[in-house]
Amino acid sequence: MHISTAEKVTKEEWHSRAADLRPETRLFIDGEFVESVQRKKFENINPANGEVITEMARGTEEDINLAVAAARRAYRSGIWSRMAPRERMDVLAKFASLIEDHGQELALLDTLDMGKSITEMITVDVPFSAHCFQYFAETIDKIEGAVTNTASDAFHYISREPLGVVAAIVPWNYPLMMAAWKIAPALAAGNTVVLKPAEQSPMSALLLARLFVEAGGPPGVLNVVNGFGEDAGRALGLHMDVAKVGFTGSTEVGKLMMVYAGQSNMKKVTTECGGKSPQIILADVADLDTAAKYAVNGIYGNQGEVCSAGSRILVEQSIYGEFLARFTHYAKDLFVPGDPLDPATTMGPLVSKEQQSRVLGYIDKGKQEGATLNFGGGQPSDFDQGYYVEPTLFSDVNRKMIIANEEIFGPVAAVIPVSGPEEAVDIANDSDFGLAAGIWTSDLNTAHRLARDIEAGIIWVNCYDHGDMTQPWGGFKQSGQGRDKCFDAVLQHTQTKSVWFNLGS
Repeated sequence: MHISTAEKVTKEEWHSRAADLRPETRLFIDGEFVESVQRKKFENINPANGEVITEMARGTEEDINLAVAAARRAYRSGIWSRMAPRERMDVLAKFASLIEDHGQELALLDTLDMGKSITEMITVDVPFSAHCFQYFAETIDKIEGAVTNTASDAFHYISREPLGVVAAIVPWNYPLMMAAWKIAPALAAGNTVVLKPAEQSPMSALLLARLFVEAGGPPGVLNVVNGFGEDAGRALGLHMDVAKVGFTGSTEVGKLMMVYAGQSNMKKVTTECGGKSPQIILADVADLDTAAKYAVNGIYGNQGEVCSAGSRILVEQSIYGEFLARFTHYAKDLFVPGDPLDPATTMGPLVSKEQQSRVLGYIDKGKQEGATLNFGGGQPSDFDQGYYVEPTLFSDVNRKMIIANEEIFGPVAAVIPVSGPEEAVDIANDSDFGLAAGIWTSDLNTAHRLARDIEAGIIWVNCYDHGDMTQPWGGFKQSGQGRDKCFDAVLQHTQTKSVWFNLGS
């Protein structure tokens, strides 16, 4: 069912499809679906109602070894790495087309897995994932080496070659799209891949693997192992035949991946580990209504389960009260918790009971520290079967408070008053993270100065969360290193080789 017709599907139809769903539950290794070696299973829970969707095969180190061996054989055979660039481009382009063709099924799988609204899936995640593969398909014949200027008796060239087997470890907040961000540049560069989806959201990755083979992808080039981080993820990080780990997730686990690399084969590691991103709203903002709407979307979109969520909102004192009033007005209209399979819903549940408890715990800390709770702060009374948290706003927050420093990963906004641009930059940089930041001002000099001074990998001016595939995605400090999206993501999956010919006299 093509993604282009998805907006015509009703709530009742989505629920009917969910009831009839028979998702793939096995692992995908060497071009086939297989059971895990130990036949272990884990329950896949629907966060909207706490019910079991199905039991998934739980891969362990033994399954990782099989998947890496298959990927290594495929890489060394040259069936993908030495495929003519135009042919590899055709496979990825067809893959992108198949994602669109199966877009409604992919949307349903992720909505059931992690509670994201079905409307967001069909308007954002699925089309952007397909576009990601289209973009990276077009980069394949743009990967170039160089010939250097040497003495007349020598000829020297530098080529770019794929790394080998790449491990892609992706989070649960954007299961399909994060998988696309990781595996598309790796495949475009000629690598083979072992993908480990988050245990909370494994279903769409298995359909992706099947579609890759349907598109003409050779067996062993893309493998998927469901499993838990402490065994499957760790096994990938420590594996001696994995050449690179691309990881998105918590800072704690990102650091472990770097440790695992040092304990094993010094594999390359790129990490994207979240943030505590500031939105700075200055008194000379051209349109306070627009800024308030963006601020609302920046923290409550995807239930606040976004690595770049604008969770610290720094507002200049002279417009502080007016901003709070407008933010409150728009939040109550734009984000109302509801059934994620209802196309009208703008906010679904959090991904798990554990995540719900974690977020509610932070809300309690905010109250205890003396922040003012303007609205929200609990579980919606009509949705006590699922893992919901109301959109929540704290004002009168100061930089010392826990809710102003730690990543909550939920729909909790902390509004901090600032005296002006200088204090805003000081507070913005007073963080272990540095993924993204927003600046709202009508003064061009102020905008450039703040963009220069803020320690973050992504800066938005008079907007938030805008961009396309040319935009490097990644952060400073403990938000990680390396970049997703963009052409540089392909180059990060290659290594250079220097070849020097002695031509004689």
